[in-house]
Amino acid sequence: MPLGTLDRTAPPLFNQGQSALSKLIFFGALSLFLMVADARFHLVQPLRAAVGAVLYPVQWLALKPVQLVVGGSRYFEDLQTAQRNEDEAHKALMLQAERASQADTLAQDNARLRALLELRQTTQAPGRAAEVLYDAADPYTRKIVIDQGLTQGVAAGSPVIDAHGVLGQVTQVQPFTSEVTLVIDRDLSIPVQNTRTGVRSVAFGDASAHGGGLELRFMAANADLQEGDLLSTSGVDGVYPPGLPVAKIERIERRADSAFARIYCVPLAHVTAARYVLVLAPTGAPSAPPPAPAAAVVRKKPEAKPAGKADKADKKAVERAR
Repeated sequence: MPLGTLDRTAPPLFNQGQSALSKLIFFGALSLFLMVADARFHLVQPLRAAVGAVLYPVQWLALKPVQLVVGGSRYFEDLQTAQRNEDEAHKALMLQAERASQADTLAQDNARLRALLELRQTTQAPGRAAEVLYDAADPYTRKIVIDQGLTQGVAAGSPVIDAHGVLGQVTQVQPFTSEVTLVIDRDLSIPVQNTRTGVRSVAFGDASAHGGGLELRFMAANADLQEGDLLSTSGVDGVYPPGLPVAKIERIERRADSAFARIYCVPLAHVTAARYVLVLAPTGAPSAPPPAPAAAVVRKKPEAKPAGKADKADKKAVERAR
């Protein structure tokens, strides 16, 4: 049979519609559109929340075997260290008793000074305990996921602390879980204050420094800073309550060719080993000023004439009428 008589078209069984290149271009453009729309207009946020709520039971079941294994190994470790911790607790109790008596005296002195200066008493922000479930899957950020969400009253922007200091801030809230950005993340910044000198600054996350730390930027080379200085929250941002410990200055680099010093800090919170945390309520935005009171309208009363003059005028009018 001649070769020219053969049909070179694909049979209908293998007809696949559009070409692979056109499908690639279409789905690539669709993915770019969805990413831009989600970044700018948050169009996919309700869908993400719904998927998180649906997958939460599956996530909970998947974490149970891991929690059982970790809990079993932790039980034997805790059993070995229980006696040692008890001895250390007795020693710490004796030290705390001495510090408590000193703290009471300092608290009374502080209350007297605040009363003299007519300063507003600092209010304690309410908090909610939470447990760290796992680290976020994104390798380019430093985030964790906790077991408290919208149903428990957690709001985006809430500060998160552990027993040692500020751990991070809630940046995304799901119905049953929340995502916390750690202080060592490069996208997080915290207004801080040097407890020794009172100088305010801003600490930025620096995950590349020694496996995770913070950096004070735009500080003059001749600034009064020393290695070991304690940095706490200043409270000027309206998010973090003032006085929470954040980090300690580890190293200061002053160079002659730069007007700014490079200051590296170590976070006080256990950013890589936190298990139980406390989610605080933000201190809140400043309230709006009260409306100005309406101006009172004062009307002038007509001046009363003297009684004598009024009687004479009435008599003259009567005589003219007659």
